Amino acid sequence: MLPSQLLLPAAVFALTVLQALASDTFIAAVYEHAVILPEATHKPVSPDDALALMNKNMDVLEGAIKEAAQQGAHIIVTPEDGIYGWRFTREAIYPYLEDIPDPTVNWIPCVDPTRFGPAPVQERLSCMARNNSIYVVANMGDKKPCNSSDPSCPSDGRYHYNTDVVFDPEGKLVARYHKYNLFRGETQFNYPKEPEAVTFETPFGKFGVFTCFDILFREPAVVLVSELQVDSVLFPTAWMNVLPFLTAVEFHSAWAMGMGVNLLSANTHNVSLAMTGDGLFTPEGPATYHYDSRTEEGHLLLAELSARPRLSPTYPPAVNWSSYASSIKKFPEENNTFSGAVRRDVFTFSELKSKAGNYMVCQGDLCCHLVYQMSNKSQDEVYVLGAFDGLHGSLIKYHWQICTMLKCKSPDLKTCGQPVETAGTKFEMFSLSGTFGTNYVFPEVLYSGVQLAPGEFEVLRDGRLKSKRGTSKPLVTATLFGRLYEKDPPHPLRPSL
Repeated sequence: MLPSQLLLPAAVFALTVLQALASDTFIAAVYEHAVILPEATHKPVSPDDALALMNKNMDVLEGAIKEAAQQGAHIIVTPEDGIYGWRFTREAIYPYLEDIPDPTVNWIPCVDPTRFGPAPVQERLSCMARNNSIYVVANMGDKKPCNSSDPSCPSDGRYHYNTDVVFDPEGKLVARYHKYNLFRGETQFNYPKEPEAVTFETPFGKFGVFTCFDILFREPAVVLVSELQVDSVLFPTAWMNVLPFLTAVEFHSAWAMGMGVNLLSANTHNVSLAMTGDGLFTPEGPATYHYDSRTEEGHLLLAELSARPRLSPTYPPAVNWSSYASSIKKFPEENNTFSGAVRRDVFTFSELKSKAGNYMVCQGDLCCHLVYQMSNKSQDEVYVLGAFDGLHGSLIKYHWQICTMLKCKSPDLKTCGQPVETAGTKFEMFSLSGTFGTNYVFPEVLYSGVQLAPGEFEVLRDGRLKSKRGTSKPLVTATLFGRLYEKDPPHPLRPSL
């Protein structure tokens, strides 16, 4: 034991060491993986066949992890469903699942693989992290036995969970997250009884983790950022893009800016299902991103990010999202409106008939205001200002408020809101705002060819999404996505609600 007079110097020394180990920045990586899928079947395959398929995918992931580590990455995120795909019934997925323990057990599967029974996937992921001295984030399936004493226990006597795992550079399991908001087709998995808010500390900031559909809901997404104050979010996803907005790169970049954190987004890659788009997104915009709807190849991204973005001198100030639009009087153009659908959502649109204008359009409690000037309006292109205030989704519904300036698919106004990813019209300037009833608003601009516009727009403190100068590329949409979590109806599938 140290003498009492040495305790204070020792404590100061320990703190100095920890501070020295801490870093202001870190190198992050995400890998967009073209998943090797199993044959579609309603019957379970053998455990050996299941592992053989998973090893094929892990061979690819291991190559990406090695390359990322060689380029100096401290952490890498791989996609949702990246190890075994998604063609499963509840029965068929069982051979692919492992029992994933609580990380408090202090376990390094690479060193002690049989401690919790057969765990070849966890062992291999742990060894990937340990052998390359890098944090590895992966998505896999967890199984937990249950019995009749649990009234929620499924008839087959087990729970299945869509699960993210994180292994540190020593290969230790440091985080396990069970996806709380399952997408409507994920019938092979169970809903956790309670939402999990999973965080862990590193020398380069505090991290949280959740999966795909979770990003659209208060729990766990808002809880991690607003209440637990994470610096960065790890985000395995299998995102099916929805044009003209809600593409992966557009919305995930918007979410990072709106929430003021780093988002490390790793998507699966499947062109036939419109799955593509990943990136390393920051409060100031995308550090790097990738969108490829033409080839079938995976893609590795790396970028240096701020470890604690809230402490950065460039951290965006707080925004009053309704201040400016609420001060604007209504204009005659508001009466010249029509309805149009973006998927199932019925927007109120107003056509931008001239090369410059000042418009307002309203729906429900939301009024959207736009000032704009086009620099080279294409004669065969039509743009509209749109407002949506209501529930989005078919089975699982949640409340959006959306203001958008978007290009219609053709000059026929009936096509406004239909998928479009190319444009020919540039803008000298635009300023978009809305009377949002929430502080959770996510801004982003999408250029022709599904390209983002980093550094070319800003959000003013009064809630205006404003171009800094003329757009460098033709514009498809400029959008403010608002989420009114408190107006979400009860979840129709989750048993606990």
